[in-house]
Amino acid sequence: MQERRKENTNQGNTNSCSFANIRPIMVDMPYPPIQVEQRNTAYANLLSSDYCGSTSELSAITQYINNENRISNERCPMAKTLLGIAMAEMMHLQKLGELICLLGGTVDYTARQQNGRQVMWTPKFLDIPGNVRRMIIADIEAEKAAINQYRMHIKMIKDRHVNAVLERIILDEEYHIMMLKTLLNETVDCNM
Repeated sequence: MQERRKENTNQGNTNSCSFANIRPIMVDMPYPPIQVEQRNTAYANLLSSDYCGSTSELSAITQYINNENRISNERCPMAKTLLGIAMAEMMHLQKLGELICLLGGTVDYTARQQNGRQVMWTPKFLDIPGNVRRMIIADIEAEKAAINQYRMHIKMIKDRHVNAVLERIILDEEYHIMMLKTLLNETVDCNM
């Protein structure tokens, strides 16, 4: 390891982790069509929390990208997995944005709560621990929270088209937990 650092000092610091050909990590199933039974701003407001609330796709994307950037130089395979998960979360964000618009809502990084309160997305929503193991644990907990929130929203939304998309997103989130648990097992010997 010291020789590598010495070599980097003479040649400048580089990150040799290549992210070429990274694909979204998701269940190999199509998504239902993005459609709604009718406009319903109350449903759009619920989805705004999934889109950009404290537990949201935007928060997940940002947290995964941050984690990937911080570990890519030392733990390239793990970083690639995190980037693949982030890419799937980007697809979820896009699908939620489409649903919100079809329901008559607004996509502007503001979560509209049932009590009328509006909360703009902030990086304060993120959990960014200092070491890899805690990082992965925080990602697992965020995925679990997202699944719970989606399930709660499915109970509140009486639109079969919207719920079908949310159910499909949950499948990806469950798959992400499985992938993250595998990464967590790899961090047992890690001092990071």
